[in-house]
Amino acid sequence: MTSTASLELWDTIARDAIAESSIWGDALRPDAEREREPVFSPLTEERFALGLETIYEGYLVHYGVARLFAPGDPDTALLLGDYLYAHGLVRIAACGDVEAVADLSELISLSSQLRAEEAEGDGPLWAATAALLGCSERLDGPRAALRLRNDAAPLDAAARAVGGAEAVERCLAAHSGRLR
Repeated sequence: MTSTASLELWDTIARDAIAESSIWGDALRPDAEREREPVFSPLTEERFALGLETIYEGYLVHYGVARLFAPGDPDTALLLGDYLYAHGLVRIAACGDVEAVADLSELISLSSQLRAEEAEGDGPLWAATAALLGCSERLDGPRAALRLRNDAAPLDAAARAVGGAEAVERCLAAHSGRLR
């Protein structure tokens, strides 16, 4: 995604962070070092892209290598990641889809649980949530399989069925290279 809309997405995330706090502005990478590559938003509706990438950037600040931010210490990283989660949810709420907000809240909770338990499955969880965001199909069963049995296969199947196998593979490859 190198379109004008894509560049605006990254600029919006950075600009809003600067406007919110000088601490977040200080944590921004220099412009030339910012990576403006989407990971999971290619699987979702365009109206959700900004919110989803904002939330994912928060996830990366917490658990991986962020694209736009490089906080100087763990406390700043924790607070910045939480800010990005909240701001992304606000952006999704502005779309008027309460179920999308609930799905993304569940994504944040479950992916954080997986990281705390050092368990597998966050990639398929992100892919399935992105692919099904705004759809009438619910992820409750596949998420329960991951939560209760550490089985990400139902999520992977759901993501591929909706988003396409090749698109999901690209997203999962981009995601795996960003985690610590």
